[in-house]
Amino acid sequence: MRFFRNILVLFYRIWFYLLVTLPIVVLMPLLLVSISKESWYPFFFRLARFWAKFILAGMGFYPLVKRGTLYEKGKSYMFVANHTSMTDIMLMLYVSKNPFVFVGKKELAKIPLFGFFYKRTCILVDRDSPKSRREVFVRAQYKLNKGLSVCIFPEGGVPEEHLVLDEFKDGAFRLAIEHRIPIAPMTFHDNKRRFSYTFFSGSPGKMRVMVHPIIPTKILEMEDKRMLRLQTREIILNELQNPSL
Repeated sequence: MRFFRNILVLFYRIWFYLLVTLPIVVLMPLLLVSISKESWYPFFFRLARFWAKFILAGMGFYPLVKRGTLYEKGKSYMFVANHTSMTDIMLMLYVSKNPFVFVGKKELAKIPLFGFFYKRTCILVDRDSPKSRREVFVRAQYKLNKGLSVCIFPEGGVPEEHLVLDEFKDGAFRLAIEHRIPIAPMTFHDNKRRFSYTFFSGSPGKMRVMVHPIIPTKILEMEDKRMLRLQTREIILNELQNPSL
């Protein structure tokens, strides 16, 4: 029985990568145009949202979003969420209409076709390189100055299997305070169950998202960075342990 289940999951995984690739191939001319000028990034972002919704629907994932706040059009935010799955990228794109730039690990740039656009539109980081982490900060500042939002998964990677939520890194909170932009926390409840990094796992079903009230940073100073980091982590951890939806 387990053997047949693994066969089904294998095909389910292959189907995921087909869904990732198909809209990129179909939309290739538009995607190439959308990344040809920096000022056209909002157009690319709309295409990326379509891509994300296509994948979620094709995999049988249906997001259930509870909003504790509404994001203002044209305003910059620092989007943060817990990180457990490749589908976190798609779900974040599904939830937010405000154009944002991902800060993500450089390894994803190696994925055929997807990686081509990923490395041209996202801020890549090598977590083992202090120089790369410094460059990420500079590039994120540049995007924020252009009026975009930024999305960072502050755990810095996928936590160990036994951890509900790993400790948060400082980067997102330092940027938010320096640019006086609010933290926009979200909790993703089901992504690990739906499509984890464990290969022989995954199934269709709901993906619950709690969009928490924003945390303002205008009156904060850099010495408040730790407090902001701990406050944000506590909000997400509490929702993971005591789901509100």
